[in-house]
Amino acid sequence: MAQEYDLVVLGAGTGGYVAAIRASQLGLKVAVVEKEKLGGTCLHKGCIPSKALLRSAEVYKTVQKSSEFGIDTENPTLNFLRVQERKQGIVDQLHKGVQHLMKKGKIDIYKGHGRILGPSIFSPSPGTISVEKNDGSENEMLIPKYVLIATGSRPKSLPGLTIDETHILTSDQALQLEELPKSMTIIGGGVIGIEWASMLADFGVEVTLLEYLPRILPLEDEDISKEILRAMKKKGVKVITSAKVLSNQVKVIEGNQVHVPYEYKGETKTVESNKVLVSVGRAANIEDIGLQNTDIKTEKDVIVTNEYYQTKESHIYAIGDVIGGLQLAHVASHEGMIAVEHMAGEKPHPLNKELVAKCTYSSPEVASVGLTEQEAVEKGFEVKTGTFSFKAIGKALVYGDTSGFVKFVTDEKTDDLLGVHMIGPHVTDMISEAALAKLLDAAHWEVAETIHPHPSLSEAIGEAALAVDGKAIHS
Repeated sequence: MAQEYDLVVLGAGTGGYVAAIRASQLGLKVAVVEKEKLGGTCLHKGCIPSKALLRSAEVYKTVQKSSEFGIDTENPTLNFLRVQERKQGIVDQLHKGVQHLMKKGKIDIYKGHGRILGPSIFSPSPGTISVEKNDGSENEMLIPKYVLIATGSRPKSLPGLTIDETHILTSDQALQLEELPKSMTIIGGGVIGIEWASMLADFGVEVTLLEYLPRILPLEDEDISKEILRAMKKKGVKVITSAKVLSNQVKVIEGNQVHVPYEYKGETKTVESNKVLVSVGRAANIEDIGLQNTDIKTEKDVIVTNEYYQTKESHIYAIGDVIGGLQLAHVASHEGMIAVEHMAGEKPHPLNKELVAKCTYSSPEVASVGLTEQEAVEKGFEVKTGTFSFKAIGKALVYGDTSGFVKFVTDEKTDDLLGVHMIGPHVTDMISEAALAKLLDAAHWEVAETIHPHPSLSEAIGEAALAVDGKAIHS
């Protein structure tokens, strides 16, 4: 017998389950279809497990230099299986939390693969969901007023490069390693590549990173890219930019070594390592979900929506990685809330990408919001900037990490804050102040007027804001 709902969500990743909870709060009868585990990629294969490993790497590195803090430790050793156990414990705890939230919201969960059907005996318009159950039982039919597609994404590879899951990995397999390799080649210097390079280097793995573009973290401000490059090299990571990997020639050779040829400045070179991590972006999961039974449009392999995430079928919405854009868990969550509020007749504000904070959880961390200096110039702004180093921040010295800086990018004519870019200790926790300043359309001098506690790392934000007008106190 078919079940009727106000909303059926395809996919229970961060965007999907948050949207389901918000819809429940608004009084909608909600069901979620998920073929794997509640929480999706972010909880089980991405954000949370990778950050747990990064934290263990940070602690290991700190213990190794504990004598600098006046604490003598003898021969600290890394128990990687215990690291993995801790990671899994965190994931399991959060998974239970999501399950509790679903029960609290009285949201029905269907374990299986959901497909959108075309017009049928159930409905004159596309949108009925056929659920192929994980237990092999008969398909179940769900008849919703609205559908939300939140099926997420998966790691990409390069043409001709096969992910064998033993020697050549994506982040999915890397997260499940039972022991660390002696050496790793990372293909791709974006957020995922940099986080893994930082983590593995801190764990003592020999890392080579190959990036096709002229700089790593290419979407960040150029000054940030230069600083993270310096930091990676200081860790011992061999970084090669403007390197075109000859992906169809990558092969496993004797002795469990992977041979990775690449072109660099007109020459063909090779790097060999025990394993290769491919981190070249993610592909939207839009196959086999029934899009062919609808009028939904796709471009460049992602679903096209309007500012409220409606597709060409006005009762079918899509959010998160399946629509491209900023492929971030917190963006998917916000998109989901906008979508269900729009369904419910609310008047949500469309998402402004310039207000979205972006974070890289390497060591040092990177965080930013708004326009880079280069983007601001390209948009025609007359730009002035202010930069302040953590080297002059007392709390950074106390903490034992003075790497990095805070950079403000402002409009010289209006003093409007255009962007804030940070690299250094705990900046992923500090960026929210800058994001709030952007949301409130603050000027840099208003941020400078904010009294930042002393001693704190956040003093760097106030000093950078003062530096825009050449008024920084401690420089």
